[in-house]
Amino acid sequence: MNTSLLNKNVNDWLNEHGDYLYRFALARLRDPHQAEDAVQETMLAAIKSNSFDGASSARTWLTGILKHKIIDSQRKQFREQPLSDLIDLDASDTSMDDFFDKNGHWLDKPQTLDMPEEALEQKQFLNILSGCIDKLPAKLATIFMMRDVQETDNEAICKELEVTATNAWVMLYRARMGLRKCLEIHWITG
Repeated sequence: MNTSLLNKNVNDWLNEHGDYLYRFALARLRDPHQAEDAVQETMLAAIKSNSFDGASSARTWLTGILKHKIIDSQRKQFREQPLSDLIDLDASDTSMDDFFDKNGHWLDKPQTLDMPEEALEQKQFLNILSGCIDKLPAKLATIFMMRDVQETDNEAICKELEVTATNAWVMLYRARMGLRKCLEIHWITG
């Protein structure tokens, strides 16, 4: 493929698929700057690889590259965060003793969250949920997003984040408990 044709394709791809790729990255990374970087890295990788053969659509091919860039970004973020962020979740907010008795049974069963029928209430809930996710340490937010939002299976999560299955379950548990407490404070009683 000659260079002028490749540049034309990249410009077309960016115009046609840039917004989609950005939204895809933003939904997974939850940071506009990281999402922009991931899309830029995707386009650079597409230029460097020069391997688009038309066997799939350009969007499918670019999304495949973007998925790898997102995983790389999550791994980097996961590795660069201090271990203390995983262990110390501000004990006043998320102490597990607040939820269970000495036998491990719920002290107060989790309240059910009825799905809001009004669009405004639903938007408010999603804003509060997003804020609660943002309050989690990055490692816990990442694993929650991968497992409960993106529905990634546990084996893939462990492989991508380079953690053991036990560690992944503990992290997911802590994320869910932190979100539960935050939602109870800011949504149910707020």
